[in-house]
Amino acid sequence: MKGSILVISGPSGSGKSSLMHEMMKRIDNTYFSISTTTREKRAGEVEGKDYFFIGKEQFKQDIENGNFLEWAHVHNNYYGTSLKPILRELKNGKLVIFDIDVQGHKIAQEKFGNIITSVFLTTPNQEILKERLIQRGTDTKETIERRLNNAISEMTRIKEYDYVLINGDFQKTLEALVCIARTSQYKVASINEEEFICSWTNESNVSSFNFNTI
Repeated sequence: MKGSILVISGPSGSGKSSLMHEMMKRIDNTYFSISTTTREKRAGEVEGKDYFFIGKEQFKQDIENGNFLEWAHVHNNYYGTSLKPILRELKNGKLVIFDIDVQGHKIAQEKFGNIITSVFLTTPNQEILKERLIQRGTDTKETIERRLNNAISEMTRIKEYDYVLINGDFQKTLEALVCIARTSQYKVASINEEEFICSWTNESNVSSFNFNTI
């Protein structure tokens, strides 16, 4: 069994980080793909846990070297997903979880195809998103307005995703996300056909085949 990928996108302030954190407590054999960014570290964020924080010149050099699966220039900063650890963890059969925007999702689809399951997460309406961004207290008024405008733009691409979750009730949204994550681990696209058939027809190989039996 190769690994699989779960992509989660949505506006900043929609609750992605909190939901993914709780989801990963409930799902085994996962790897969270940590993004690299040039933005300033926020209070409470930890290098190598929340993001890899680097300068813009280094980021541009990594782009030239082909070190990113995807990258984007958003709100005057760069964000990107390093490719090497993703390939390693997929080979190890992990469920690799991405927190990337709609541009990154499209690039990931082109690279990995059917092993991706995608979720677009948002709030019940724009006013609730604005309230959450204000309460977070980490952005200026101008940044909040940019984020709201960007959210509207992202909404136009919802049909590119497999699932849409409206995060009005955190617990219900979490339960739905956990179900989607577990289901994604059983996609046929993640199966190596030759190994699967070999293990099914040859009893001596069954114990060594890494398939999630129910």
